[in-house]
Amino acid sequence: MKGFTPWLVISETATPNLIDRIIHEDLPRLLSEVDPRQTESRLTGVSLPGGFGADREVSERHTPRPGLRSQLNLLTDLLAERGGGVLITVDEVHRKGLNDLRELGTTIQHAFRERRNVAFVGAGLPSAVDDLLSDEVSTFLRRADRRHLRTVRPEEVAAAIAVPVREAGRDITPDALQVAVAGTGGYPFMIQLVGLHAWRADSTAATIDVDQARRGVDQARRKVGQLVHASALADLSDVDRSFLAAMAHDDGPSRMADIAARLGVDATYAGQYRLRLIAAEVIEPRGHGLVDFTLPGLRDYLREHAASSHWGPEIALPPADTPRHRQGVEATPRAARQHRRP
Repeated sequence: MKGFTPWLVISETATPNLIDRIIHEDLPRLLSEVDPRQTESRLTGVSLPGGFGADREVSERHTPRPGLRSQLNLLTDLLAERGGGVLITVDEVHRKGLNDLRELGTTIQHAFRERRNVAFVGAGLPSAVDDLLSDEVSTFLRRADRRHLRTVRPEEVAAAIAVPVREAGRDITPDALQVAVAGTGGYPFMIQLVGLHAWRADSTAATIDVDQARRGVDQARRKVGQLVHASALADLSDVDRSFLAAMAHDDGPSRMADIAARLGVDATYAGQYRLRLIAAEVIEPRGHGLVDFTLPGLRDYLREHAASSHWGPEIALPPADTPRHRQGVEATPRAARQHRRP
């Protein structure tokens, strides 16, 4: 088949109705591309006399139909004849979509057992991926090759932003590039967002300047707050979020002693939540007795949303981007008081 691609890709996001989209849109589309019998015809009438004639009705063979496993099996059978397969990618894996992911995972597990050419790639926040891997129905995914996207080095961030800009016929000043690099915090998703929004800040300008870079960073932070921070916080307990709110008082790494004092709990109790949040990769240790946020912009996001129901009305944080020195206890979050040990 001319122009045939040995491996076809189903690219999806773990949002509601994931399985419905795969069954009713993705698989029928791919089947119609590779199945030589994609249309069917049947005799519906004969006309006589005056010349023999016949009427036939032609219909699409691959109209939307239920059955994730049956359609995937048919597609892989057709592709196997040509040495091909199917790659299924799912972005933004989240516990809210766990039911769909279970069904998809079970289907893929059957495909693996039947030695079908199927590959699966999922991406999401560490805590969400952990939920998927620990689910009893998706145990086979625990054998998957797991990769962590770590902080990208500044020189690599600079290249990731500057090279595409220049290859597209525009330029970026050294100072603007420095602003953009610093604004990403080395976070892979932020690199993409900062580059995109700095480019869009003034698409008619031949060169991206400092002002455009700053606007790009601001827009990227708002976007990552919507797409990443809100989701990460939604997966945490009230006390987890109170711990993070206590950290947001500081402009840099926080002392565990200060966090415990702000929460009104002892060091042992605070230490338990430190370990939980490190395991969830929301915070990271920064030396003896110090912790800091792993997600760039989370501190400002927490300051901007301090009045939300996550922490209760008592929490009082400085506004975003406002320098603040460490200080003593200002407020005891309601959630922490409720869970305080005797």
